[in-house]
Amino acid sequence: MQQRFEYTGFDAAGSRVSGTVDAEGPGQARDELRELGILVSDLDAAAEVGDWRRSFGFESSKVGLSQLEIITAELGLLLENGVRIDRALEILRRGASQPAARRMLESLHRSLKQGNQLSAAAAEWPQVFDPLYINLLSLGEASGSLPAVFRRLAEDLGFRRDLRQKIVSAVTYPLVILIVCIVALLFIFNFVVPNLASLFADFPELPWYTKLLMSFSDFMQRYQLLLGVAVVALAVIAFNLSRWPAMKSTWQEFAAGAPGLGRGIAMVERIRFTGGMAMMLEAGVPVDRALQLAMGSVESAPVKRELTLALERLRQGEGVSSVLRQTRLFPDFYASLLEVGEESGALAPVFAEIAQRSRQAFAEWAQRLTSLLEPLLILFMGVVIGAIVVVIMLSVTSITGAAF
Repeated sequence: MQQRFEYTGFDAAGSRVSGTVDAEGPGQARDELRELGILVSDLDAAAEVGDWRRSFGFESSKVGLSQLEIITAELGLLLENGVRIDRALEILRRGASQPAARRMLESLHRSLKQGNQLSAAAAEWPQVFDPLYINLLSLGEASGSLPAVFRRLAEDLGFRRDLRQKIVSAVTYPLVILIVCIVALLFIFNFVVPNLASLFADFPELPWYTKLLMSFSDFMQRYQLLLGVAVVALAVIAFNLSRWPAMKSTWQEFAAGAPGLGRGIAMVERIRFTGGMAMMLEAGVPVDRALQLAMGSVESAPVKRELTLALERLRQGEGVSSVLRQTRLFPDFYASLLEVGEESGALAPVFAEIAQRSRQAFAEWAQRLTSLLEPLLILFMGVVIGAIVVVIMLSVTSITGAAF
């Protein structure tokens, strides 16, 4: 079992350094620090009392997109100011607040100390660095332009983070309205209707709608916990099934062809693909290789299948605009832009322009979708709760003989 140790020591330049390292024991910790070129003067077990996430098992084991963007931008800034890459990784490792990011930076630093290049070290973390990222690192190392590569990668990661936030924002408010509706229904069936039951107890003949309302309230009180457990279980099963390749592919096929949803998916995938293409072409990667690497950022199986066919046709000698026009990502307008870029020999700016236009189009589409869903869900909530209130009022007036 790994344990965290705090150390103080001196690096190869004689500078005093301090930080933390994860190891199975003090001996292994000293060995790892020695491999990093650090002469340890003091080593103690790190206190964990302040980290409630680790205490309760909520510590993140994954480097998130936002964290990767920050690391990439800071690496570019340090390199632009003349800091060596190994020293930059050590600085970021000491300042990393997330354990997962700290472990990754330690691994990259250790690999560099062993004589590997940064791109090779990053390839050992495929869950963090995609092929596009690694290939650009390799190109930056070969050309000596790593600072510029890190800056461009940080911009792309920022765009991807903003895209994810827009998707989350598009569904958050409708979900909140739906949850409020469910909570209101639970309150009515658990508190309001049961309190009215005593009023109806002395009346053997009740209207059918009153009997139906009371029966449904009784059913909810008896089985709502089981229903809740069943919903959670179904959600867990659906989540696990979605990770199976066959189920994931089936869902992607359905979503890509669904009215409205398919258009949104096409815009998202266009943003991912064109952003990758722009970066690769700006770095001097051949078009066919750039297309192959940019496909790695595409998640939809139908779109990836279309791009695979486009790549085969491209390698057979057809033009970029011609092969991409056959995919759902590039309707006539965007295909025309590609044709202009192909004729002028400036494909990279055209792909960047398409990515920017697609981001704007997606933001507008998400805003329209949210604006449509909000009133629909409010109307649904009003109809359901209003119908229940009307039934309650009709039931009361029917037994009291009052006019409604």
